[in-house]
Amino acid sequence: MARMEPEILIGAWRRLLINPRATWVLFAHGTCVVLTAPDGDLAEQAVRILRDSGPVHAGSPAGDFSVITAEDGDGWVVTSHHPDVLTYVARDEVEEGGDLAVGLFGRSKRHSDGTELTVVHVEDKRDEAAQA
Repeated sequence: MARMEPEILIGAWRRLLINPRATWVLFAHGTCVVLTAPDGDLAEQAVRILRDSGPVHAGSPAGDFSVITAEDGDGWVVTSHHPDVLTYVARDEVEEGGDLAVGLFGRSKRHSDGTELTVVHVEDKRDEAAQA
């Protein structure tokens, strides 16, 4: 599975996340872990969440997903059984843009991120959230 450039993924998540003050961690294949209670080492916190909630186990809730089309039409967000674990799929990553194809591809990206656990970016908005 080819990896997208981190800069492209960072830009996508900055556009996609509804809360501009959210603290989040990005993994190499496009999975984003939103930290609702950020504390301490953010990358370490996100790795713990993704280690538990990223790998796919067939027949379990870890295999579940939903697909949300991005407002700008550039791709999709694939949700998981964990409400704070989301994966971005760009339009050019899948040949057929149906929800099933997109969801299965996004789920496979989440699985790769959940097993490799390679952090490529940390968006630390704790100071901004505290000021709001």
